[in-house]
Amino acid sequence: MKKRLAMAVFFGLAVSISAFAEEEKAPDWNAETLSGNWGGSRSSLYDKGVTVELTHKSDMLANTSGGVSRGSVWLANSEIALNMDLGKLAGWDATTAFVQYHVQHGNKSINNYVGSFAGVDNIETGTSTGQFYQAWLQKNSADDSLSVLAGLYAIDSEFYVTDTSGLFLQPPYGMSAEMAPTGQNGPPVFPMGALALRVKYASSGYYVQGALTDGVPGNLNNSQGTHIRLDNGDGTLAVVELGYNTSEEGKSFNKTAVGLWRYSARTDDLVDVDILGNLVRRRDQGFYVLAERTLRAEQNNPAQGLSGFVRFGTASKDIDRGLADSAPTVDWSGSLGLHYQGLFDGRDDDTAGIAVTTSHASSKYRDAQLALGNVFESSETVVEITYRAQLQPWLAMQPMVQRIFNPNMDATLRDAWVAGVRFEVAF
Repeated sequence: MKKRLAMAVFFGLAVSISAFAEEEKAPDWNAETLSGNWGGSRSSLYDKGVTVELTHKSDMLANTSGGVSRGSVWLANSEIALNMDLGKLAGWDATTAFVQYHVQHGNKSINNYVGSFAGVDNIETGTSTGQFYQAWLQKNSADDSLSVLAGLYAIDSEFYVTDTSGLFLQPPYGMSAEMAPTGQNGPPVFPMGALALRVKYASSGYYVQGALTDGVPGNLNNSQGTHIRLDNGDGTLAVVELGYNTSEEGKSFNKTAVGLWRYSARTDDLVDVDILGNLVRRRDQGFYVLAERTLRAEQNNPAQGLSGFVRFGTASKDIDRGLADSAPTVDWSGSLGLHYQGLFDGRDDDTAGIAVTTSHASSKYRDAQLALGNVFESSETVVEITYRAQLQPWLAMQPMVQRIFNPNMDATLRDAWVAGVRFEVAF
């Protein structure tokens, strides 16, 4: 039975991972944002437990050689996020809420020119639309060691996450390349969340967290707007992560984690059939490991210095993720990278980085393509070099260059070069 849920239910839902402390110093909006304190309205809302964040990203990108063809595009994403301390706002102790809405501008695709399996830009969605990304409620207990979250949720906000990889523009440094194309409409990651329940327990740096989400975020037949549906056959996505994290925001990175994920609904095998000649139905599943560290901190400022990350994950090698459309079935991917904050004297808030991602096509997929007369390579590798310059507290400019080897594992495509720049504004 099809169920449609109105978005109004979620407007008041949900939350920031840590509640606002009474003694926490209010942000300096006049210095940190372009629009300032709104005549004191932001301070007044903050005192009541409400923080409003407005951001805009604009990316100008060009495929200069190789890939499918040369071409350039402009992509943009505008976002509003509302954090609410419901203890201050409504007397609900240890309860917080979070609502996030974003708008994508520009319906052209840089990847139509490049043809990369992993993608090129992490704000590209292929359509111009606005939608709710997250809207959820969180209740903490046991001295904030235990938290339960429910509502519209994106798993890449807490699972399979390394903060140091967030510098880069290519998509797999958010959700990884092997997990991003799984499920019927992808997992609940940018730009679509899904109805979910998440439970987390943390103590002395160790934590365990698990989430159960709708198996099909959004609407397969309509990418415009927000769609919250629980249709027959959707199934669920379950993900569990165990880790150790003593990172301090703005100071140091120290995280190690391992995770498992599985869809309950079954998907067609690439080639295997049962005794009736029908494709075998299999469950998509995988695991991942990750780590990030501060490798070298500046003596006078621990927030500056060299940090790095490494991530590796697997996915089912048998699942058909688009054989007819030459969408590779990737059975593993791995990435690693370095970033350095304050590389140059006098540029303490700037960050330079280099990262590499390799996505591996399963042998079963390549054999199936060969039977169709198509030749595919075993992997695609992308190298990204970027530099984020903090021109003002509210304005950043980030040029980058990517080199894509074996785009989409397609032997007919030449290696590609992509250049681009991102402008990010906090309003």
